[in-house]
Amino acid sequence: MNIRYVSCRLLAIAVLLCLSFAVTPSTRAADRPPNIVFVLVDDMGYADLGCMGATDIKTPNIDLLATQGVKFSDFYANAPVCSPTRCGFITGRWQQRVGFEWALGYTAERRRLIDGQWKSVDGMHHGIGLPADQPGIAKMLKSVGYATGVFGKWHLGYDDEFSPIHHGFDEYFGELLGHADYYRHIYYDGTYALRDGLEISKAEGYLTDLINQRSAAFVDKHADQPFFLYVPHLAVHAPFQPPNRPDPKVTADNMHEGSRDIYKAMLERVDQGVGMIMKRLESHGLTENTIFVLSSDNGGERWSNNLPLFHHKATLWEGGIRVPCLVRWPAKLPAGKVTSQPAITMDLTATFIAAAGAEPPAGYKLDGINLLPIIRGDQPQVDQRSFCWRIQRSNRQMRAIRFGKWKYLDDGGTMDLLFDLENDISEHQNLHYRYPEIVRDLKARLVAWEQEMDSEPKTFTVR
Repeated sequence: MNIRYVSCRLLAIAVLLCLSFAVTPSTRAADRPPNIVFVLVDDMGYADLGCMGATDIKTPNIDLLATQGVKFSDFYANAPVCSPTRCGFITGRWQQRVGFEWALGYTAERRRLIDGQWKSVDGMHHGIGLPADQPGIAKMLKSVGYATGVFGKWHLGYDDEFSPIHHGFDEYFGELLGHADYYRHIYYDGTYALRDGLEISKAEGYLTDLINQRSAAFVDKHADQPFFLYVPHLAVHAPFQPPNRPDPKVTADNMHEGSRDIYKAMLERVDQGVGMIMKRLESHGLTENTIFVLSSDNGGERWSNNLPLFHHKATLWEGGIRVPCLVRWPAKLPAGKVTSQPAITMDLTATFIAAAGAEPPAGYKLDGINLLPIIRGDQPQVDQRSFCWRIQRSNRQMRAIRFGKWKYLDDGGTMDLLFDLENDISEHQNLHYRYPEIVRDLKARLVAWEQEMDSEPKTFTVR
């Protein structure tokens, strides 16, 4: 045998082996579209994170997102309550386009178009939800090769036909309803809410822990391909049940009993889950090329701290709609940046789709914008944007619009309210008498928006 030939052959094999080991998981991850993780907290207050000023609640993992990424000061939820914000995120559009304007549950006013006639839907949990034929973010990301999973609170329909599984998610585990006992997984009327895919799950344990565990396991399972991990927590929504305290059982009477300490423990367990996901990303070399976002579905409720904002969830004052938002993508975004770019939940949909290289279906226009060029500094801020909200219920009417630094608010038709949010974030001084021309402009923009929303064909309404 030719010794020289053998030596050359061995050398070639050694070089190939070295090259194969040099292509580490981290290297492969950097060459593919980014992974996307979106943690959506429920009813979290504007000032309830360490990076937002909290001193009594410890959120070191969440705070790391701000330290290593971008923090928004002027970020808004699509709505002042749960379901419509979630609808806005899934569809990437104003939720009013499909008819989702309030949270599903015992206070919802529900109608469905049946044989050309609008009819009330009496069943609290049945008959209404986001139709699965709607385009959605999971479907768009799946079309470009993403694995998709959602673990947590769905709240866009209890019936199987509205399940996340039919909205493009490969995996689902969590509560279908707006709230349930964190240990027994039942609504206060006894309806069982926990599902694994389309199957009833009898998993035991504290819901936040179960969500954290399944979310972390999803990272392990799909570390070798781009993935979209959506983690919509039930916490810190009522019932107020801390970790390691399963009793008493939740009832209609005790559901809202709680304390700031209980709220603190619930939010800190969410932070623990964020840490778990971060560690799994790091272990697979995925941190650098993962977009990791955390926000809230609406303003804080009774045990939260919304300062310096006024009011709370279920109103269109800033305390009901302005929420924290943190975005980290080490490979592409600056660290420690604070941006005053006004933005809204459905902007995240457009941002994720753009980052993944996906496209909406033909003729389907997203209402949000891609935030990445702005927060990278490649484009200037877009301040002249209109954000509109309304509460249109039989017992309550509110309308609001923000355009630039100005916010117009109609609280039940009592009077015109105009605030300069740049100088009055707490909405203390009504300036309508000083700037009547701005009031007229904002009211006209709001009317035009409502006309556009109301002109969209609908098959149901939730108000």
